[in-house]
Amino acid sequence: MKLLPSPEIWFVCGSQHLYGPGPLKQVAANAQAVAAGLAKSKNLPLKVIYKRLLTTSDEITNLMIEANADANCGGLILWMHTFSPSKMWIRGLNILKKPFLHLHTQFNRDLPWGTIDMDFMNLNQAAHGDREAGFIHTRMRLGRKVVVGHWADPEVHERIAAWMRAVRAWTDWQGAKFVRFGDNMRQVAVTEGDKVSAEMKLGFAVNTHGVGDLVAVVDAVKDQDISALCTEYEKVYRVAPALKKGGKRHDELRYSARLELGMGQFLEAGGYKGFTDTFEDLHGLRQLPGMATQRLMDAGYGFGGEGDWKTSALVRAMKVMNAGLPGGTSFMEDYTYHLSPKGHQVLGAHMLEICPSIAGAKPSVEIHPLGIGGKEDPVRMVFDAPAGNALNASLVDLGNRFRLIVNEVKAVKPPKLPKLPVARAVWECKPGFKTACAAWIYAGGAHHTGYSYSVTTEMLEDFATIAGLETVVINAETTLSALKQDLRNNEVYYHLNQGFRA
Repeated sequence: MKLLPSPEIWFVCGSQHLYGPGPLKQVAANAQAVAAGLAKSKNLPLKVIYKRLLTTSDEITNLMIEANADANCGGLILWMHTFSPSKMWIRGLNILKKPFLHLHTQFNRDLPWGTIDMDFMNLNQAAHGDREAGFIHTRMRLGRKVVVGHWADPEVHERIAAWMRAVRAWTDWQGAKFVRFGDNMRQVAVTEGDKVSAEMKLGFAVNTHGVGDLVAVVDAVKDQDISALCTEYEKVYRVAPALKKGGKRHDELRYSARLELGMGQFLEAGGYKGFTDTFEDLHGLRQLPGMATQRLMDAGYGFGGEGDWKTSALVRAMKVMNAGLPGGTSFMEDYTYHLSPKGHQVLGAHMLEICPSIAGAKPSVEIHPLGIGGKEDPVRMVFDAPAGNALNASLVDLGNRFRLIVNEVKAVKPPKLPKLPVARAVWECKPGFKTACAAWIYAGGAHHTGYSYSVTTEMLEDFATIAGLETVVINAETTLSALKQDLRNNEVYYHLNQGFRA
């Protein structure tokens, strides 16, 4: 995957000098063992590094300064093995800029009921110490994840892994650059937004290049590179005969390859992690990039149609979260509905740009008219997405904040669609079509989404906590009355939010 970060996670243990040097030596040894156990877990996507035992306010503050300054530190796992008076942590936590997870665990899994004494009780006080730590985190209004259970428990590892994937996506956003090729689609509201606020709040920058800047790079692509890529297409996909070498429309396949190579060179040269385009701004390009965009998404780039930079950034974040997991992530749009009394379904697709990471079988490379835009027929990959649990996520700008909306769905096998030459998915919304769609609209969800079989609601909630995003989750438990009340409550909360830490 392009530019995938692999930050380290620092494991930090808290205690105090009340216990004396002997017990503190044991506490440090136990903390190192816990960190080593996490580091060996095959389920955790990021490396866990034991840093040190912290017993004073100065030690805590100095470590937080160190974490902020270390670009390779993605976040911290905090554990209070014994009792660590939490006033010691205030100064350090006040300056910490990295996300943290509070692991509420203890070294021993089982209590030695027959031999337990006060020495054992004094040494193993996580039940005591972590509650003290939790209070100060709440008192300071700090966003964090709390994971509870024995450190060797596979379920604990799964919950830590979800947070790590969110941390990696957040790290990836910091200093990331997204390019818009031209402006957004005219008269569309949801693809607009405050790019300055996004950079201040979320850490990534969005800037525009005129399409002519891209055209210059596309036109300079070498013929031999195009020929090599076309050969690759025929090895990897089911290419329509007319597009193969010697076919009457092979030139269009070559132009699609030229687009992919040129766009890839532009993105790589600029260090961009995602991009947007729009069929209303293609001056100098013969066709709207179809397969080129699909393949670049498959390589890990974020994408948003019609200039939708927020969705491009979100798709990139979701691709970083799902790196190494089965299933894929794509740009998506709820395109049209099946409203049969036997069951309501959504047909998800876009004009061209659905990522083949969600293909259920080998894609077919085809060429057909687009029907809008007035350009040449674009080449695209056509495929069905598989059945399975999935979700749609949308990032919208509400003026005073960004909101992340998530709807859990159940994808089903699409029916035969012989006259629809685009990649597509079909799903059923949770808790049901009418409730889910009404909830999405009440929440202001966009028509563009990030669609994934591998990113989970937990990952996105962890990501939102780190980013300070408002989150609206639509799932099997959602009711419209509760959701509407939550939205009203959120309006008050985010209006007053800046004063709540006093």
